[in-house]
Amino acid sequence: MKYALPALILAAVVGVSAQETEKKVPKDSTRISIPGCSRGSAFVVTASPEAERTSTEIATGRRFRLTGQKSLLNEIKAHEGTIIEVTGIIKKSDLSGPGGISLGGGRVRIGGGPPQSPVGGVVGNAPQSGNAILDVEGWRPLGESCPH
Repeated sequence: MKYALPALILAAVVGVSAQETEKKVPKDSTRISIPGCSRGSAFVVTASPEAERTSTEIATGRRFRLTGQKSLLNEIKAHEGTIIEVTGIIKKSDLSGPGGISLGGGRVRIGGGPPQSPVGGVVGNAPQSGNAILDVEGWRPLGESCPH
């Protein structure tokens, strides 16, 4: 009996620490792993050199803005010029394609564009980036050079 209580406490602590290593994903978001190349805080999706399927099929050339822990982003920055796979959380709405109605074989879209700033907006506001934001949780090198 005297050994059961410490064992129970140890099991609870190990269970809590295991849960802390992986972030809980909000209902409006999803966790993805995608291959690509980084440059500063920008990330461009490329085809996986390992020819494996990613967690979510995202078009090659799609751009993301990376956010996350500074140490993690610095590690990624140190590997610029090589293809890496990043894993992180992104809003589900940022994964969907452009909204609106498609006309002319998909070349023309009516409606569904990104929201615009109101007329007479505050002077000095920087325009928002059109790139989706990816909150990076981890990464791994894939070993090949980025296409230029």
